[in-house]
Amino acid sequence: MKYRVRMDLTFDSEADAKKLMDLAKTLSAKATSINEGKDNEEIAYVDYHKCRHDEGLPCEKIERLEVREVIPLER
Repeated sequence: MKYRVRMDLTFDSEADAKKLMDLAKTLSAKATSINEGKDNEEIAYVDYHKCRHDEGLPCEKIERLEVREVIPLER
């Protein structure tokens, strides 16, 4: 069993959004993905972007963090 947190938060302040992204980066070291490498994998991630939907414009990606296990290369 795992414990999962899902969020979609929008801030007026870039500084507030960056604080949350920085916290997510720190905590991602403890996070895991589910069934990585299998057909039913669920990769843990955090997306950080400028949302311009209120202006009728598309979003602008700033950063994406994915939590993946490091798989050693076969020799």
